[in-house]
Amino acid sequence: MKTLKAMLGMTALAAVSLIAVSASAQTYPERTITMVVPFSAGGPTDTVARLVAESMSKDLGQQVVVENVGGAGGTLGAGRVAQAEADGYTVLLHHIGMATSATLYRKLAYDTLNAFEYVGLVTEVPMTIVARKDFEPTDIKSLIDYVKANKDKVTVANAGIGAASHLCGMMFMSAIETPLVTVPYKGTGPAMTDLLGGQVDIMCDQTTNTTKQIKGGTIKAYAVTSPERLPVLPDVPTAIESGLADFQVGIWHGVYAPKGTPTEAVERLSKSLQVALKDENVVARFAELGTEPSSQEDATPAALKAKLESEIARWKPVIEAAGQYAD
Repeated sequence: MKTLKAMLGMTALAAVSLIAVSASAQTYPERTITMVVPFSAGGPTDTVARLVAESMSKDLGQQVVVENVGGAGGTLGAGRVAQAEADGYTVLLHHIGMATSATLYRKLAYDTLNAFEYVGLVTEVPMTIVARKDFEPTDIKSLIDYVKANKDKVTVANAGIGAASHLCGMMFMSAIETPLVTVPYKGTGPAMTDLLGGQVDIMCDQTTNTTKQIKGGTIKAYAVTSPERLPVLPDVPTAIESGLADFQVGIWHGVYAPKGTPTEAVERLSKSLQVALKDENVVARFAELGTEPSSQEDATPAALKAKLESEIARWKPVIEAAGQYAD
């Protein structure tokens, strides 16, 4: 009799727990969601995140607040999210560095492929090869000739190991088979400031960070890394048409949640991301920055997971050949 009562009690408790979980899933989110950006405020990834967070806030009925946790090429912010409570209230918006850090860093505080749940892809931003406005070369061909002849003097700025500008710069040097003097900064902001001031010569960075300066004539643009010319920068040729065969680099962004985040929360976040990427304001602002939202099919967990896996495989040999690692 006691055993029967105990079994009935356990069944009732399980039923109550199931109802509670179901109710929680239906009401998610009930409070503010923190979107961690693993780079400094004002940078290109931060710009993307704030546009998406604002639109998702409207759809979710709760604020999505961007928190910048910069350092170590984005790995500090990613590590923080990996260790956060898996309740759907902490997410990560990271770029291609999520894939490259798996090889760049000898020691990571998380397992890149297994420490997160996947929400969806956000956008893929083209890169631009730019220089200080008074740099001597006039086009990409003369730029390549010049840097090869002055490889010990030409300086290449980047926002630190693992940053998009570092990755693109590394690929540029690989493409022209010429190592150059790299100057790492603590973020895109100070790197761009020194490029504008003429303290460094060239940089390869996202259109979200360079378009305004290019159109304003404060920096010189040599090429974009997209397959075709960009509507926002129609006079800037692609790297491929300029003679750099197969030089195509896109800095894709994705949203992640800590491993173990409830499926219902991940699905709700993914659907909200899809809504945000159709928001007219987001579409328009992305276009001004030289990019466009990911498709509805790509703004899904499965698409982001496949992208991360393929990009880890793509960048591993590039990084190993360059021999540029971080501890």
